[in-house]
Amino acid sequence: MPTDPHSLDVDSPAHEPDADGDGPPSGRRYVARVETYDDAPDECTIFPEDADADELPTTWVSAEAGSYVSLEAMR
Repeated sequence: MPTDPHSLDVDSPAHEPDADGDGPPSGRRYVARVETYDDAPDECTIFPEDADADELPTTWVSAEAGSYVSLEAMR
């Protein structure tokens, strides 16, 4: 995933959290998208599902493969 927040494709397939009530305290839902690269580490970007074009550039976080783990591994 490019680090330019304006290039995030919020309409592409993404992992969405389970609908089991384990959402964030704020009530907002977040989307995690993993972008794979041939010549660089894969990158996961997380952003609010309902972010509009003005909010999105300031409400996302990205991490390269190796610096994050699955939720199941942490439980």
